[in-house]
Amino acid sequence: MTLLTYQVFKTVADHGSFRKAADILGLTPSAISHAISSMENELGFSVLNRSKAGVTLTNYGENLLPYVNAVLNSDESLWQAIAEFNGLKKGKVKVGCFSSVCTSWLPDIMNSFEKEYPDITIEVFQGTYDDVTYWLKNGVVDIGFLSMSSAGDIPIEPLYKDPLVCVVPKGFFTKDTNEIMHIAELRNHQFVTQRESTDADIQNFLKENSLNVQSNYHVVDDLSTVALVSNGFGICIMPELVMRDIPYEVDYYQIEPDAYRIIGIATMNPGFMAPAVRKMYNHILKQYKNI
Repeated sequence: MTLLTYQVFKTVADHGSFRKAADILGLTPSAISHAISSMENELGFSVLNRSKAGVTLTNYGENLLPYVNAVLNSDESLWQAIAEFNGLKKGKVKVGCFSSVCTSWLPDIMNSFEKEYPDITIEVFQGTYDDVTYWLKNGVVDIGFLSMSSAGDIPIEPLYKDPLVCVVPKGFFTKDTNEIMHIAELRNHQFVTQRESTDADIQNFLKENSLNVQSNYHVVDDLSTVALVSNGFGICIMPELVMRDIPYEVDYYQIEPDAYRIIGIATMNPGFMAPAVRKMYNHILKQYKNI
């Protein structure tokens, strides 16, 4: 099999369509179909399910895709190294991140990086902690932002200690807004919570402090959570980074005892990164590491 075969397979898998893959790669749909058929004949099993609704991966295809990604990423690394030897600063970096990093940090990171390396392309994938973990392990992204508690066995470099705060509707308390919210006070209120894949650090905080909160609201994104709080449906715990530029009428309090998440930058092979990826990795460390 050739690198083009791998690229065809990955593109069809990503987009679920022979025609879309053909458009992206500049080939005809019949050439795409022929490449996949030849690949399947050589492998001795099917990698794609074909139907009127589109194209999906077989179980074999799903298991094979991470290895194909690894081959393509290695090829990209090779050409980046060659370009670097020739004095050219070219390449592509694929970055995975969760919502608050995507909105608060990534625009500044991309702008400052692109000024220094205008010929390096940045591709961004935004999702939950679970999404970023999956993308890193399957070669979809080169580097990813995660909290330390969600990284598992993925090598991660800590960057930033982000305090957890208690968010309440505007005017919910008559106390001075500089007051600290104690654990005992949290036990008396209805909560709006997020799924564990989205806010693992908050779930850990609740468990560690035996806060068996009751909630009828289980949402995914930060804005939806704060919107429910602002309309009086409960209170929530949020990382302080999330609360930057929130458009809703809420107050938030520091928590006692101190609670926080640690944000880090993760990559599967810290000792072996493509030149463009290492430049981005070091750029992020220089710009955001404060612990």
